[in-house]
Amino acid sequence: MTDQVTTLARETTGQMLWRRCRSPAAWCETADLFAILTVASLPWSTSLAAIFNALFLVCMVPFLDVRAFLQSLKRPIAAAPIALVLLALVGTLWSDAAWGARLYAVNPTVKLLVLPVLLYHFERSPRGHWIFIAFLVSCALLSVMSWLVVFYPNLTLKPDHLERGIFVKNYIDQSQEFALCAVALAYPIVMLLRQKRYWFAGLLIALALSFFVNMAFVVVSRTALVTVPIMFGVFALLHLRWRSVAIISATLIVCAVLAWQASPQLRKTADTFASDYTRYVEKGEPTSLGLRLEFWRKSLGFFAEAPVMGHGTGSTRGLFERVATPGVQYQASAEVIGNPHNQTLNVAVQWGVIGIAVLYAIWILHLLLFRGDGLAYWIGLLVVVQNVFTSLFNSHLFDFHEGWMYVIGVGVAGGMVIRARHGRSEGGGSRFLNGRAAGKSCRDGLSARSGCT
Repeated sequence: MTDQVTTLARETTGQMLWRRCRSPAAWCETADLFAILTVASLPWSTSLAAIFNALFLVCMVPFLDVRAFLQSLKRPIAAAPIALVLLALVGTLWSDAAWGARLYAVNPTVKLLVLPVLLYHFERSPRGHWIFIAFLVSCALLSVMSWLVVFYPNLTLKPDHLERGIFVKNYIDQSQEFALCAVALAYPIVMLLRQKRYWFAGLLIALALSFFVNMAFVVVSRTALVTVPIMFGVFALLHLRWRSVAIISATLIVCAVLAWQASPQLRKTADTFASDYTRYVEKGEPTSLGLRLEFWRKSLGFFAEAPVMGHGTGSTRGLFERVATPGVQYQASAEVIGNPHNQTLNVAVQWGVIGIAVLYAIWILHLLLFRGDGLAYWIGLLVVVQNVFTSLFNSHLFDFHEGWMYVIGVGVAGGMVIRARHGRSEGGGSRFLNGRAAGKSCRDGLSARSGCT
């Protein structure tokens, strides 16, 4: 032992770097670091998130156990996202759109290829919980920045200054992040209260409330207003007794009423539902809700024209151009778009029933993956539930920000769940319970070559 310490002390910088370059564990740690940086930068920057994600993938290459990785791709939870990407590629063959439009429409699906990689990596890495912590801390800092922008609008990086309390990105992305963090904290809060760790639970309660206060008094998307109660309902059904559900529901109703009375911004956001619908029906105005109704109506017609295989990848915009009302300005019927703002319809128009089957298989398989009790189970389930319901109003699986939230959330949480089911310790190390478990792990391709265990 003394000789090893002496040898390490005499190492030059070059020798140390060479030793780490030959170490699978060092590459695994570096990959984890870039994964943490990816999720920490996601609320702030599209470019940084893409760069760090690329570096994460590069760091997996040197000591990748190709056989084990390919074996992991055979699992339905990994194969289904790959199938949707392949469908998008094959769908270019029967599309009438220009080839540039076809290939451009494939791009939103490509991120799904990273999901199986994350499942594979965090099945072996013991640092998955750091991904969740990094995202929570990053969103908390963004919440602080959002309040600063309210009082000092010139701090925003948005050139038009039109969105209140938005430092970067937009209010839809920010609401999705804050809603996910606030509801996700419900599980550790309940667990801490049951363990009588009141100080730590109080800290997390304050953090969760800070996200809700920001959404109530600064800015919130209407999609978040609809989906947050659903997400809380899922938590209550899974983790609370009926008496607790009744008490908490009454408390939340009281808080909601107080927030409604105290926040003009919240009332304004909710009131736009009715006003947008009325202006669309009576005058045909292109309001936010009216446009969605127009897009959905037309998309159902496109789907009926080619129900089995769809019109092909990238065909959506051309279809809307074909049915747009000519010579009419400022009318919803004249709008042309390549995204019908509904995930199911987005898929149905391009790839028909085949695409819908693959999309729903992804959601169902990932929901089934997170049947169990634990923080990783809860976060993974919540990410899928949020994506399913927000995708009623947007194509969030294909959107950059929300799509990456899904890929990272399901990939990391899913890897942690699989790791736990194989008997690996989430706190570090990868010792199996007995020789039979170790033998089974080898047959399943859980090789130590990855260096993460």
